[in-house]
Amino acid sequence: EVQLVESGGGLVQPGGSLRLSCAASGFTFSRYGMSWVRQAPGKGLEWVSGINSGGDSTSYGDSVKGRFTISRDNAKNTLYLQMNSLKPEDTAVYYCAKGFWSGYLSPIDYWGQGTQVTVSS
Repeated sequence: EVQLVESGGGLVQPGGSLRLSCAASGFTFSRYGMSWVRQAPGKGLEWVSGINSGGDSTSYGDSVKGRFTISRDNAKNTLYLQMNSLKPEDTAVYYCAKGFWSGYLSPIDYWGQGTQVTVSS
């Protein structure tokens, strides 16, 4: 059974940083692209970032480019999202998602339960 468990969310002041983690199990993590997707209150899903299976190719949404960094540790079956210079508009539930194949823009077939990030003073 595929499981994706996010952690690291919380309340942070504008300009602050957080690092999200996603512990993966139930599949061969190193073979699949992974993504982070978020949903702000009252809004639809927004793709944030993707990374390929090997971790050497990444892509970011325009709203987070230059502030967020996606990475992975295939030895630990863990996906990360380092978020810097956070803004109130980054407030959302952040979901870890497994790709259908190895690329960084792979369609998603499994989702985690999400972790709340709130940026507020």
